[in-house]
Amino acid sequence: MREEIVIAGFGGQGIMFTGSLLAQGAMLEGLQVTFFPSYGAEMRGGTANCSLIISDEEIGSPVVAHPSSCLVLNQPSLDKFEERMREKGLLILNSSLVDKGVERKDLEIAEVPATEMAIKLGNVKVANMIALGAYLKKSKIIPLKSIIKSLPKILGEKKKNLLEINEKALEKGSELVK
Repeated sequence: MREEIVIAGFGGQGIMFTGSLLAQGAMLEGLQVTFFPSYGAEMRGGTANCSLIISDEEIGSPVVAHPSSCLVLNQPSLDKFEERMREKGLLILNSSLVDKGVERKDLEIAEVPATEMAIKLGNVKVANMIALGAYLKKSKIIPLKSIIKSLPKILGEKKKNLLEINEKALEKGSELVK
């Protein structure tokens, strides 16, 4: 098994947090992981993406040229990564912020109103967790419980008050897809 993933959106949407959490959850499952962050010119508000490789075998390079899965949280990220995806790849799309449809017909697409659902949960900043919950349900790459178990380590002591809302958002994202 080898999954090459890109998570992309605006700076401030928790892109790196999502990637770190997914990497930690995969390591908890005993899998090999690479994590490679990439920031745009500006931090908050600029573009941000990270790539991960999760595998049950040794990984030779962290480079993800053609992802098998993408979690796309905004329109510029869809514009950037749609064409790079592998045929029959999985695209998790934040339909709250992507106003143009996907042009490719060879992708499995899960449209999730992540920002809208995050607002309903009471914190717009958990849209990333809604998208991640949807991805975990569709991909079945690692169990949701491993991500939830990894939350305290990635959030740290200073942000432990955010454990509950992040867990709720992960579960909501999982419920949104079939």
